[in-house]
Amino acid sequence: MGSRYRQILLMILVAVATFLVTMLLTNIRERKQEARQTYLPLANITEDTVDAAEWGKNFPRQYDGYRRTVDTERTRYGGSEAFQKLDQDTRLRRIFAGYAFSLDYREDRGHANSLRDQDETERTKKKPQPGSCLHCHASVIPAYRKAGGGDIRAGFEIVSAMPFAEARRLVTHPVTCLDCHDPATMQLRVTRPAFLAGIRAYYKKSQGVENYDPNATATRQQMRSFVCGQCHVEYYFAGDKKLVTYPWAKGLRVEEIEAYYEEIRFSDWKHAETGAALLKAQHPEFEMWSQGIHARSGVACADCHMPYQREGAMKVSDHHVRSPLLNVERACLVCHPFPAKEMMTRAEIIQTRNAKLLARAEDALVALIDEITAARSAGAADSQLAEAWKLQRQAQFRADFVNAENSMGFHAPQEAARILGEAIDYARQGQLAVLRLRAGRSAR
Repeated sequence: MGSRYRQILLMILVAVATFLVTMLLTNIRERKQEARQTYLPLANITEDTVDAAEWGKNFPRQYDGYRRTVDTERTRYGGSEAFQKLDQDTRLRRIFAGYAFSLDYREDRGHANSLRDQDETERTKKKPQPGSCLHCHASVIPAYRKAGGGDIRAGFEIVSAMPFAEARRLVTHPVTCLDCHDPATMQLRVTRPAFLAGIRAYYKKSQGVENYDPNATATRQQMRSFVCGQCHVEYYFAGDKKLVTYPWAKGLRVEEIEAYYEEIRFSDWKHAETGAALLKAQHPEFEMWSQGIHARSGVACADCHMPYQREGAMKVSDHHVRSPLLNVERACLVCHPFPAKEMMTRAEIIQTRNAKLLARAEDALVALIDEITAARSAGAADSQLAEAWKLQRQAQFRADFVNAENSMGFHAPQEAARILGEAIDYARQGQLAVLRLRAGRSAR
């Protein structure tokens, strides 16, 4: 009886084990199939599909992340809350005197708010702006194609030259899926004409490559930065047509960009108090990142700002694009084997050091503005202020390069500190130039 009982028990155990193994193999097969089936094509996505909600029918996971870019989250030195920088740092009103940024300088919000932010800013309402602004604030490629009769580059030139209000009627959606993904293959791609021209000029200068095309030759890891670099860059509006142009023909470092502007004799505005012709940096994240340790280590923008996450058997990029400091566990700890609190502290130490240097640079810049303004009031001629004006321009651009760049120096800590050190030095040199001028006038 005992032997028969053991046989029955063994048969039951074998049957249970077989059932469990079968279930496990079935689950593995289903998960593999799930991983291969990256999306269910419910909507017909084309080159004219600018509505992210339509893409969301096929890619609900990614669309859910994109929708959350409207969240207002603030880090110690930035985030996506539209706070007024002019109230937070009152020096900026004088630093930008006479320019639109002295009227309104709010923190940018997330991608899904990019067009609304442009509509609402006082810079657009109180100062005439060109259609160039849509290059990075809207899903504008279909509008370029239509305006150019099928030629995106021609349409880009036409729309850029329009008054903003007229161009605004051509678009309906903010930055969206179409701007970074091929609707047929879903592969990453660069769509912005200004980036394509800028990166081509940079590769010609830095590597001697003619007619570089990232869509044809860049690696996928490079593309995970290039798609961000389409808009998170320094730029200017060239000529009467206000064509969006990236000043990379001499390189990506601040002095190389400055040298480019000097060569073409470009200025954004003349300072209302001093009369100096100055430059306004935009948001040179791509340029600053390119000088940092993460870029040299092959870490792409998306690795930190859109880290991978698991959804069942699928691995997808988190399309809730935001500061890594709001997502330290997945953004940082994948590569850095340290506690989240320590990584946060490290990042904030870097940012705080640069914030203090930036404050010193702005103090020095305001002091220089005071000196030049006083000299002008005392009767100094423009020719006598040329040296001080040049130093104000150099100090201004460097301080603003770090201030406008949305990492408070974290993307390239040593480079940011170098730039701010030069800003302080140039501002103080400018003060000395004015003091020498005043001393010379007194001696006469």
